[in-house]
Amino acid sequence: MSADKNLPAVAPVQDAKLLALQQENQRLKRAVEELSFLNDLARAIGASTNLQDIMQTVVHRALQAIHAGQGVITLVEATASDPTRTLVRDMASTGEQQHFRPNEILLGWMHYHKMPLVLNHPREDQRFRDVKWDKAVVSLVCVPLIVKSALKGVLTVYNKKDGAGFSDEDHRLLAIIAAQSAQVIENARLSEEEQTLLRMQEQVRLATKIQSDLLPKTAPQIAGYDIAGQTIPAQSVGGDYFDFVPVDDSRLALCLGDVSGKGLPASLLMANLQATIRGQTLVEATPKICLTRANQLLCHSTDQCNFITFFYALLNHQTHALTYASAGHNPPVLFSANGTHRMLERRGLVLGIRGQSNYEEETVALQTGDLLVIYSDGIVEAMNHWQEEFGEERLIKAVQQHREQTATALSEKIIQTVKQHAGPAPQSDDITLVILKKTA
Repeated sequence: MSADKNLPAVAPVQDAKLLALQQENQRLKRAVEELSFLNDLARAIGASTNLQDIMQTVVHRALQAIHAGQGVITLVEATASDPTRTLVRDMASTGEQQHFRPNEILLGWMHYHKMPLVLNHPREDQRFRDVKWDKAVVSLVCVPLIVKSALKGVLTVYNKKDGAGFSDEDHRLLAIIAAQSAQVIENARLSEEEQTLLRMQEQVRLATKIQSDLLPKTAPQIAGYDIAGQTIPAQSVGGDYFDFVPVDDSRLALCLGDVSGKGLPASLLMANLQATIRGQTLVEATPKICLTRANQLLCHSTDQCNFITFFYALLNHQTHALTYASAGHNPPVLFSANGTHRMLERRGLVLGIRGQSNYEEETVALQTGDLLVIYSDGIVEAMNHWQEEFGEERLIKAVQQHREQTATALSEKIIQTVKQHAGPAPQSDDITLVILKKTA
C-alpha cells in the first residue's frame, strides 16, 4: 500500500525532467544554428575584399538572424576634435521603407561606452531624450565594431518584426556578429584606403611628369652668354616656374615666378601662368605690357586668395640690353665684372590680386663678365634649426665665391650652400634659380 501512495508523485518529476530535456535540446539546436549561421557569415565576408559588399552582407545576415526590419553599419574615426566623425555609411533594408541612420548622440554614446545598447522604447529612454526619433523607429539594437580596443564602427538594427521588441538573445547574437565582422571590415577599409592612396600617388607622379615637361629641358645656347636654370620643388610638384622663351633671332625672354602655396594647387596655377606668359611673349610685348596683360588675364581666371610674384626680362643678345619688369618678386642681383653688385629693384604689384595694375621697367646694358642671378624666395628664406634665414647676404657671398664657374655649376653651388645652411631642416619652399652670364 505504501508503494501505491508514492505513484502520483512520479509523473510531475518525469514531466519536469522532460521539460528540462526539451529546453536543453532547444538550446543546443539554437547553438548549432548560431554556429552554422556564423560559419556561413565568415565564409561569405571572407570571400570578398570589397568594403561595401562586406558591409551589405553583414547587415543582411544580421537582419535575417534576429528578424529585424532595417539595419546600417556606420564607420567612425576617433579624432581629438570630433571622435564620432563619420567616414563611410552603408545601409541595407529588407523593405522599401525610409532608411534610418544613427544620429550623432547615439554614436557618441557608443564611442564612450563601447557596449551593446538595446532600446525597445527609445522615446522613453532619458539618456536620449534630446534625440528626435523618426516616427517609424519602434525599437533598435546598437552593437560596437571594435578592433584592438578601438571603436571602428557601429552596427545598428531597427524594428523587431514581431513587434515584441529585441531580446537579450538578439543583442547577444548581434554582438557576436559584430565581433566576428569587425576585423574583416577594418581590413577591407584599410585595403580600400591603400588603393586610394596608390591612385593618388600615381596621379601625383603623372602631375610631376607633366610639370617637368612644362619646364625647359635645356638652357638656350647663345653666343657670348652662359645660361642655366633649375627648380627643386618642396613637394612632388611645386609652384615655382622658370622659362626661356625665344621671341625672335635677337631676343630671349627670361622668366621666373613663384605661385603662392605649394603642391598640386600651386602647380595648376603655375601651368596657367606659363601659358599666359608665353602667349603674351609671343605677341612681342614689352616686359611692362606683358605683365600688365598677364595680370589682367590671371585676375579673371584665378581666385584672389592666390597670387604670383614674377620677374620678366627681355634680353637682346645683339645689343646686349636687358629690359625687365617685376611683379612683387625678390629683386635679382646683377654682379658687374669689377666686383660690385646691385639689385634690380623696379617692382610692381603681384599678379592676380588687382586687375588694373601698372608696372615699371628698366633697361640695363650688360658688359662682358656681368652676371645676373634671378631666384625665388625659397633660396633666401630657407631656414636652419635656429630659424635663421639664408638671406640675401649669404646668397651674394656664395655667388662672389663661385662666380668664375659656369652658370650650371654656379647654380649647383648656390643650392648646395643653401642646403648646408638648412642642415637637416626639411625644405619648406620651392627653390628656383636662373643664372645669366655674359661671357664675351
